[in-house]
Amino acid sequence: MVSSLFKGRFVLITGFSGAGKSGALHSFEDLGYFSIDNLPPALIPKFAELCMQSDGKINRVALVCDIRGGELFSGLFEALDTLEEMGFDYEILFLEATEEVLIRRFKETRRRHPLSARGTIVEAIKEEKSLLENIRGKADVIVDTSDLALADLKEKVFRLYAPEQWEKNILINAVSFGYKYGLPLDADLVFDVRFLPNPHYVDSLRHLSGNDESVKNYVWKWAVTHRFFKKLWDIIEFLVPCYIKEGKPQLSIAIGCTGGKHRSVVLANELATLLDGKNYQVRKDHRDIGKA
Repeated sequence: MVSSLFKGRFVLITGFSGAGKSGALHSFEDLGYFSIDNLPPALIPKFAELCMQSDGKINRVALVCDIRGGELFSGLFEALDTLEEMGFDYEILFLEATEEVLIRRFKETRRRHPLSARGTIVEAIKEEKSLLENIRGKADVIVDTSDLALADLKEKVFRLYAPEQWEKNILINAVSFGYKYGLPLDADLVFDVRFLPNPHYVDSLRHLSGNDESVKNYVWKWAVTHRFFKKLWDIIEFLVPCYIKEGKPQLSIAIGCTGGKHRSVVLANELATLLDGKNYQVRKDHRDIGKA
């Protein structure tokens, strides 16, 4: 079978205009899919061949094909028949919404329905529904987006096509910084640890950084450090899943001390270690560690 040459997923997104196909495609992009919008049906088999010849470089594909293609859209079934003759596996995700919701969305965005030249919005929606009836019947998954916000649609796509990634779908930056150099501009959460005992005033530690074991031991030897970090971890552990549910792709947690060299570095390192232990994507950035 030719399909043995393609070991990935090939998802065709279609459905009603205004039902959220663009939002769904962006969600696939966030999953790392090679994404194409408004591909003419006649090119689908050609692109499938390209995927098979890519030596695994293109192994996850999401493409939108819908009524915007005009007369070309009528060739979709022929294109799908060609894929089946090739032995190429594909999936169809069909998005729909109620007539009332679609009308409201078109009015809110002030966009024209692709078929609006043939009549009112209501007539265009009814005609599109008729034209898509057969492809809807062929769909593997049908999602009604009437009650879904964009973040909800993203969660739906993740749970359908990458459930193992949804719970960890966020990149967390653990940033240490010095207040004397200003706040990180992209910080989402900022915690001030200047109240902790400062290694800067210990002669043997002043020239070292929070990456050094002796500085780390000094910072952690105080009870106030442990009490603070426990409370910090409690709130971070609570907040991260909330941000994920909201669809936030990246979270920057900044911890600041006076110079950004000792206390903030120690605690940012510990925070990154715990988050990494939860299998989140974590990146450390000690912004001011090398400054005088």
